[in-house]
Amino acid sequence: MYLKIEHIGIAVKSLETALPLYSEAFGMDVDRIETVPDQKTRVGLIPVGESRLELLEATNADSPVARFIEKRGEGIHHICLQVDDLEALICRLKTAGIRMVDDKPRRGADGCLVAFVHPSSAGGVLFELSERSPARAPAGI
Repeated sequence: MYLKIEHIGIAVKSLETALPLYSEAFGMDVDRIETVPDQKTRVGLIPVGESRLELLEATNADSPVARFIEKRGEGIHHICLQVDDLEALICRLKTAGIRMVDDKPRRGADGCLVAFVHPSSAGGVLFELSERSPARAPAGI
């Protein structure tokens, strides 16, 4: 059911300010930047082996990332787990009494379907569950 750690989301105030740290200092290449309107964010995607870092910049003051930065400052926002059947997993988790932020999958970055597990049910960690669309899935997944 769980395939791998897909990415680690890192909240940043500004992609333009944060990207030089990753590209120049760490020598990591940004694959692309995209906007995720539903989450009111711009996302910088940085491949790291089979996983990636996802830098998250708020595009609106009332976005979840803006609220996170206001309360906690920049830093790790969430851990994303790639799954093979998101709808079935949401159902299983809800049946087990796990509180979900999302009761059904929605569109996330990179064309994936996503849903978030509420941190109150996950030891204070915000987990994103992500299922790749068939068109974007690597061979064998």
